[in-house]
Amino acid sequence: MRAFVSVDLDSLSEAVERVQEPFDLPGVDPVDPAAAHVTVKFLGEVEEPDRVVDALDRAVESADVAPFTARFGGYGVFPSMGYISVVWAGVESGDAELTQLHEAVEREATALGFEPEEHPFTAHVTLARMRDARSKSVVQELVSEREPTLGEQRVEELRLTESTLTDDGPVYETVAAVSL
Repeated sequence: MRAFVSVDLDSLSEAVERVQEPFDLPGVDPVDPAAAHVTVKFLGEVEEPDRVVDALDRAVESADVAPFTARFGGYGVFPSMGYISVVWAGVESGDAELTQLHEAVEREATALGFEPEEHPFTAHVTLARMRDARSKSVVQELVSEREPTLGEQRVEELRLTESTLTDDGPVYETVAAVSL
């Protein structure tokens, strides 16, 4: 199965949909707001999910992060304003805790043989993906000039999430949840 470790933002789906609205543009595909999440670690193919869940238990224990409230807002892009492939909302508070969790999960995942991250961790919520550059200047203007707020959510667990790619976009299913 194709999988990743996430903090799901179930309670913020309406807010995600609201901050996505300005990006209803040609060449820009919004993600499903009901599937909003912060990817803590993309794993790729997982052969033995039980071993990954055990590793997540160890990661949560070693991270020593108690449940916390995170606040989400602001726009950003990957990889750069010159070439935009992803539009995202950032983390206004709770970033330190998410980073601690990411680092602990990264250690445990690489110990299991998963590839280490190539880029520094940036906690974010993907809002949209750009298919082409038709609306690039509008997206650049929106990202530069607006500071939306999504709201707060209590973070109490990490989830191992299966991602099935379909013609209509990815479908996510929680495989396991590990409490903080």
